[in-house]
Amino acid sequence: MKLVFIRHGKTKGNIQSRYIGSTDEELCQEGINRLEGNLYKNIYPVADIGFASPMKRCIQTAEIIYPYLSKSLYIIDKFKEINFGRFEGKNYLELNGDTRYQEWIDSGGTIGFPDGEDREVFSKRCTAGFQEALIICHRLIKDKLLYENSTASFIVHGGTILSIMEAYAGGGKGSYFNYQCSNGHGYICNIDICYPENTGNGFIFNSFKKF
Repeated sequence: MKLVFIRHGKTKGNIQSRYIGSTDEELCQEGINRLEGNLYKNIYPVADIGFASPMKRCIQTAEIIYPYLSKSLYIIDKFKEINFGRFEGKNYLELNGDTRYQEWIDSGGTIGFPDGEDREVFSKRCTAGFQEALIICHRLIKDKLLYENSTASFIVHGGTILSIMEAYAGGGKGSYFNYQCSNGHGYICNIDICYPENTGNGFIFNSFKKF
């Protein structure tokens, strides 16, 4: 199968460089315009099945890119963005001087967010959601409701993509930030869908490219 991971379009918080995780922001007009521009450039592969985070910015993005899938999207709650805790809704200028923020910066972004979510817990949540999606695909293929060489699109958050790519793209633990992508962009990956129950650990993407 081909898997397409797309980070949602821009929100007001994204434009202002704010930590937007658990805040359920909608797309801003600039974000909508850029997605429509990407559609005009034909950068998104046609998808046979779609998965999305339940947050507004992802649902709206899916409706713009894949209107024909919008009513049949599989919503995976585990794909929600990380909760940034006391950093939520703020940008680096507003957090300047906060000792807890400096501790997080000094850790390379590896420690948990104060009053928020631990990144390792978040990553495990996202990969568990990914496995759920693979099992759905596997079941549909067995029932002959989906072809083996189908394309599945995942309209999710930046952190969700980082977590899945770190786990399955072959970079190994510590490669989380290597897979950053801008709003409306992401990765196209190829995968052997035959045995989703064996995707708990290790390399499963046969190949991938950023777009």
